[in-house]
Amino acid sequence: MSEEVLIPKMTRISKSKKKIKIPLLNVAIILFCSLILVGATFINIDIKHYIIPSNIFSNKNLNLEDFIFSFYIIPQIPIVMFITAILGKRMALTSILIYIIAGLAYLPIFALGGGIKYIFEYGFGYILAYIPAAIIAGNILEKKYSFPKMIKASFLGVLTIHILGILYMCIIALLKHSGSSFISGWIYAQSGLKIIYDIIASFVLILVGKYMHSLLKFIMD
Repeated sequence: MSEEVLIPKMTRISKSKKKIKIPLLNVAIILFCSLILVGATFINIDIKHYIIPSNIFSNKNLNLEDFIFSFYIIPQIPIVMFITAILGKRMALTSILIYIIAGLAYLPIFALGGGIKYIFEYGFGYILAYIPAAIIAGNILEKKYSFPKMIKASFLGVLTIHILGILYMCIIALLKHSGSSFISGWIYAQSGLKIIYDIIASFVLILVGKYMHSLLKFIMD
């Protein structure tokens, strides 16, 4: 066999191997990020910080506990932003869709279980909103991971999830004939101050994801 024939053949083999390795790596990373999203569903982070009580000028004797605000947060929304920052829009969407489809296929990976009936749960709108949030944040971060863009991505991404989640919850509440007091209390519990914590945590994780995105890009290149 001549050298001219051998070299092109070896080039074709090396290229075909490269084409096989990169998609497999993509699949592994996407599935791993889906598992991270599942894990974040069942994590409760207890956040405590000092506050000034609203009744500080009253005659009531205040204890140390009155100056400490305790709040539990599930880090799933910041993890969605983290995955988007690492993978980019398309791969992040794939990872999120795998999570949603698996949950609707009766795998108990949502907070209250799984199954197709989960679409009638009050909080399912938040999960569905991960899709447009990843698109919005992914488009913002697509060209440059600058400081202003990371702030914008975390702010708009988190607001998208909470706004769509609240709207979905209101629709389900109307279908189930839930009272206004339930709706307002639910909104305060699921959103409320949680929006601020989600934005801050999302920005921090997007910042971390920026460097992991660069590392992943280097590995895949």
